[in-house]
Amino acid sequence: MSRQSDEVRVPPLESERGRSQEVPRLPLALLRAWLPYAERDEVIAELSAEFVSRTSREGDRAARAWLWRQVLGSVPPLVRRTFSRGWTGFEPASSRLRPGGPPLETLIMDLRYAVRRLRKRPGYALLAILTLALGVGGTAAAFGLVRGLLLAPLPYPAEERLGLFWSPGDWSEREFLHLSSDWSGFSAVAAFRTKELPLRRGPQASPELVTSVSTTAALFDVLGVRPVLGRAFEPGEDRPGAAPAVVISDGLYTDLGGQPTLLGSTVELDGTPHTVVGVMPTGFWFPDPTVRAWVVEPLNPDDGSGNYALVGRRAPGVDGPAVDVALRRFGERLKERFQYPAAWDKSRAPRLTPLREHLLGPLEAPLLATLAAMAVLLLMACANVAALMLGQVDSRATELAVRVALGADRRRMMQQLLVESLLLGMGAAGVGALIAAQGFRLLSEALPLGPLAPRGALDWGLFFAALVLALVAAMGVALLPARSLGRADPQRALVKSRTGGVGARGGRTEGALVVGQVALAVLLTAGAALLVRSVANLRAIDSGVDTGRVAVLDVVMEGNVEQEARPRVLKELEAALAVLPGVRAVGSTQKLPLRGAGEDWGLEIEGKPDLPASTTYVRLVSPGYFEAIGIQLVEGRLLQESDREDTERAVVINRALARKYFAGENPIGQRIDTGLGGLERIVGIVEDVAEAGLTDGAVPARYMLHAQVSSMTMTRQTLVLRAQPGHDPAALVDAARKQIAVAAPSVAVQRGTTLEAVFAQAIGPARQVMSVLTFLTALAVVLGAVGVYGVTSHFVRRRQRDLGICIALGLRPSRVVAQVVGRGGKLVLLGSGVGILAALALARLLSSFLYGVSAVDPLSLAAATVGLLAVGVVAALLPAWRASRLDPAVVFREG
Repeated sequence: MSRQSDEVRVPPLESERGRSQEVPRLPLALLRAWLPYAERDEVIAELSAEFVSRTSREGDRAARAWLWRQVLGSVPPLVRRTFSRGWTGFEPASSRLRPGGPPLETLIMDLRYAVRRLRKRPGYALLAILTLALGVGGTAAAFGLVRGLLLAPLPYPAEERLGLFWSPGDWSEREFLHLSSDWSGFSAVAAFRTKELPLRRGPQASPELVTSVSTTAALFDVLGVRPVLGRAFEPGEDRPGAAPAVVISDGLYTDLGGQPTLLGSTVELDGTPHTVVGVMPTGFWFPDPTVRAWVVEPLNPDDGSGNYALVGRRAPGVDGPAVDVALRRFGERLKERFQYPAAWDKSRAPRLTPLREHLLGPLEAPLLATLAAMAVLLLMACANVAALMLGQVDSRATELAVRVALGADRRRMMQQLLVESLLLGMGAAGVGALIAAQGFRLLSEALPLGPLAPRGALDWGLFFAALVLALVAAMGVALLPARSLGRADPQRALVKSRTGGVGARGGRTEGALVVGQVALAVLLTAGAALLVRSVANLRAIDSGVDTGRVAVLDVVMEGNVEQEARPRVLKELEAALAVLPGVRAVGSTQKLPLRGAGEDWGLEIEGKPDLPASTTYVRLVSPGYFEAIGIQLVEGRLLQESDREDTERAVVINRALARKYFAGENPIGQRIDTGLGGLERIVGIVEDVAEAGLTDGAVPARYMLHAQVSSMTMTRQTLVLRAQPGHDPAALVDAARKQIAVAAPSVAVQRGTTLEAVFAQAIGPARQVMSVLTFLTALAVVLGAVGVYGVTSHFVRRRQRDLGICIALGLRPSRVVAQVVGRGGKLVLLGSGVGILAALALARLLSSFLYGVSAVDPLSLAAATVGLLAVGVVAALLPAWRASRLDPAVVFREG
C-alpha cells in the first residue's frame, strides 16, 4: 500500500464574492501534531471539507471561528490520550497498519525507558551528572568574572583614548601645575589620588570613612562623563581659596536620602563643609567601584610631595608616534624645571599606559589562569561523560545487536540513547546551576580581585551553551559504535557483540579519552605544584618583624583637627589602648611594613659633602612602635618619650642604611640632614625589615618620632597592638574600635586586621591563585581517577571471556591483576607525557606568580607525573582485583 501524504490539500472553491478560499494552516498544524498516524489524514480531510462548505454558506469569518472551536476542543483530550498511550505503551489495533502515534508518544515511552535504565544504574547516572555539572558550572562561574572584569567596556566613552602618565602616585602638585600651561597632544589632563575621608551625617554623629578621590577640576572632562544630576567641577574650583565642592556617587546619594534638595546643600567631609554640586550616573566608577565621592582639591604650587597620578585623554588624531613626541616634550620640560636624583628622574622614559591596562591589568593573569583551569575541567568532564556513555553503549552491545537482528527501528534506537542523554543533561543543568552560583561566589572571594569583584556577573547564557556543547560532544562519541552497530549486518553485529568487536572500537576511543584526561590533570597538577613551591618560598622569607599576636588598625583623623594637636591626640589614643585587657605594647606609624614603599625623603650626611644626592624610606613612628611590631635593636638605643619637639631630633636607622652610607665606621652619634631645618642625630641601629614589599630585600630606612616632625599632617596612621601571650590579636580589634570611638571622637577606623593577615596579603596573588588551583587540581585528579577506573572496568567487561579462559588454563590471579593494572598504567604514562608537553608550552601563564622556582621546574613536573600515576594505579586496582576473581564457569554460561 502506498503511503499517503500527511498533509491534505483541499482545492479552493470560488466563494459568493468571487475569491478563492483556503483552509487555515495554523489550526490544522496544531491538530496534526497530536493526531495518531492512522487517523490523521482522515480527520484533516473531513475538517477541511466542512470548512470549505461552511465558508460557502456562512462566510469566511464564521467558518474560521468554527474550525478553531473544533481544534481547541479536540486538543485537550488528544493530549490526555497521547500521554496515556505514551506512559502505558498501549498501541490500539487500528494503528497496526501504520504503527505509532504522534512523536510525543514515542518520546514519552523512551523517556520512561531511560528513567528505568538510569534507576538501575545509579552510579553511572550520578557520576555523569556530577561530572558534567562540575565542568559546566565551574566554567560558567569563571567566565562570568572574566567577562565582567576583562571583557566588559569601562564606563567611559572612547576609553581607548584614555591613558595614565608614567610614575603613577609620584606626581607632585607643583609638577602638575608646571605642565598645565601646555598639554599639547591631549584634550585634557587631570591629577587624582584616592584616600579615605571622614564623613559626618550630623553634628553629634561619629565619623564614617568614605572612599574618595581628591582631584583637579578637569577629571570628568578627561573621563568624558557628566553627572546625571547637577554639574561637574568648574575651572578654577581647584585653585586656592575656592569653596570646597564634591560630586557624589549614585550610591552615596541614595544613602544620604536621595532627595533633589541634596544638590546645593553641604556635607561635612574631613571636618570641612563641602557643597554637593553633582551626582554621577548609576554604574559609573573611577578608579574603582568603592569610590563614593570626588572632591576638588586646591593645588599648592609649592608642594613637592609626590602623591598624585595623572590621567589624560588623547586629542583627536594624536596616535602612535605623535603620542611619544608629546610625552618626550613633557619630559624635557620637567628636566628644565626640576632636579631629580638619578633613581627618581621623571624626565626619563616617559610613557602612557592605557587606562584599561592600568585598572584591570593586575587581574588578567589570575582570571585567565582560573578560566584556563576551569576549561581544563570542562574538557575532562566532557571526556569523562563521553567515556561513561561509551561504556554504557558498549555494555548494551548484545541487547542492541539482538534488537537489530529482530528488525528494530534504528532511528528509534538512536532516539532512546538521545533521550537518556537528555535526562542526564537536565540533571546536570540543575546541579550545575547550583555549582555555578556557589562557585561564582567562592571565586569572587578567593581570587585577588579587590574592589572590582562586584563587576563580575554569572553568565547563564554561557552555562547553557557549554552544557549543550558538552552533551553534543559526549553523545557524538557515544553514538559512534551504536550507529555502526545499527548499520551493520544483523548476524555479524550479533557475533561481534559477543566477541568484543564493538568493544574493540570503544576500547580505543575510551583509551584516547583517558589519555586526554590524564594529560589535562597533569597540566593542572604541575601548575598547582609550581604555585605551592612558590608560596612556600615566599613564606620562608624573613620579614624582620614578629607577625604573631599583633593587631593592626588603620585610622584617619578629621581634617579640622589642628596640626599641632595631632601628636597629642595620637599619644592619648595610644594610652587609651594600652590599658585594654590583653595588650602588651602599643605603637603607631604612618606606614606599616609589607604594604608598599611609602615616604622617600632626601638624605645628606654631615661631613660628607661629596655624597651623591639620594633618598631613603622614612617612617614616622611613636616610641612604642618597635616593641609592638617586634623590630630588634642592634646597637645604640631606640626612640624614647624623652625625645621631644624641643630637643635635638633623634633618628634610628636600619642595618641596610648603615652598610650603604657608613661602611667601616660607627654611625651612632653622627648627624644627617633630612631637609626639615637643622640636623638629626643617629641614636640607634635596628634590624632590617620588609619596609616595602616582601620580596624587595633589605633597603635603607630611618625612623623618626611624630612629635619631632611637626611639619607632617599625620592624617592617616596605623596603630599596632601586641597582645600578651595567650590572647588572640583578632579579638583586640573589636575592643580597640570601641575604645577609639570613646577616647578620640575625631578619629575614624578605616579597617582592622592582624599582622599575620598583612603578611599573607604581602605574599600576593600567588597565594590566592594557589588555593583555587589546588582545589581545582584535586577535582581534576578525581575526574582522572574516575576515567581510569571506568575504562579499566569496561576493559575487564569486554575481555572477561578471554580472562576466564586464561584463568581456566591456569593463569595466576596476580598475573591477571598485573595485566589489567599495566594497561591502566600505560594510559596514565602516555597521558602524563602529553600533559608535561602541554605544561611546558603553557608555563608562561603562571610565570608572573612564581618566586624562587622556574616555570619549567623538573621537580614539580615529576611530582605531578608520579602523583597521577599513583592515582591511576589505585583506580585500576579494584577492577583488576575483580578480574582476578572471575569464575570461568559463570563467564562461559553468560557468554
